[in-house]
Amino acid sequence: MKHSNRRGPVLPPRSAFAGFRFPPNVIVVAVRLYLRYDLSYRDVEELLLERGVEVDHVTIFRWVQRFTPLLADAARWCRHAPGDRWFTDETYVKVNGVWRYVYRAVDQRGQVIDVLVSARRDAEAARRFFRKAMVTLKVRPVEVITDAAPTYPAVLDELGPSAWHHVERHANNRVEADHSQLKHRLRPMRGLQTDRTARTIIAGHAFMQNLRRGHYELGVNAPRGLRVAAAFTELATAI
Repeated sequence: MKHSNRRGPVLPPRSAFAGFRFPPNVIVVAVRLYLRYDLSYRDVEELLLERGVEVDHVTIFRWVQRFTPLLADAARWCRHAPGDRWFTDETYVKVNGVWRYVYRAVDQRGQVIDVLVSARRDAEAARRFFRKAMVTLKVRPVEVITDAAPTYPAVLDELGPSAWHHVERHANNRVEADHSQLKHRLRPMRGLQTDRTARTIIAGHAFMQNLRRGHYELGVNAPRGLRVAAAFTELATAI
């Protein structure tokens, strides 16, 4: 008995929007509005209703949690290479009433390098943050500017021994000022309820910051005020 070597048809990859009742353009607009502006989920619900789209704020929450990581991941291939000077610091947020530390770094051009939400502020958390950033971006900094936290020197000696570790008063103002952008965005929310939600929202905020600051090759042909919207439309076709 002969076995056929013929293969079945090659099917296109399943869209991330498959199975959702609302069309991709509605979902993407809702996610973009939430990440871009200081809005609550109920605010986005109201804005969509004004446009004839009736969707519950809980559904919008689920869309943000589901599609923010997918859109950010699809944009990785269009991201500009980060600079070689990393300004690193931690800030803190409350998650379900408990403080969490948020490790963040920006480069000399204002690009957010990466973010990490951690239950502890220790060497292991710093190590995870730098390792994640270096592996994801496939780059190593020439200079790292931090505060005087005692956990950094040993971690940087281990992961980036060739980088100059710079600790000086006021040298880290760049990233400390950038923290305020995150805090400002979190203010309209009614609290972060889980670590997973916090990771998604904080990473999504960094993604939106970088997109608005022009650190992605996306929406480049659109007028300046429409570039973020054009970028989300482009990314929707990739997921």
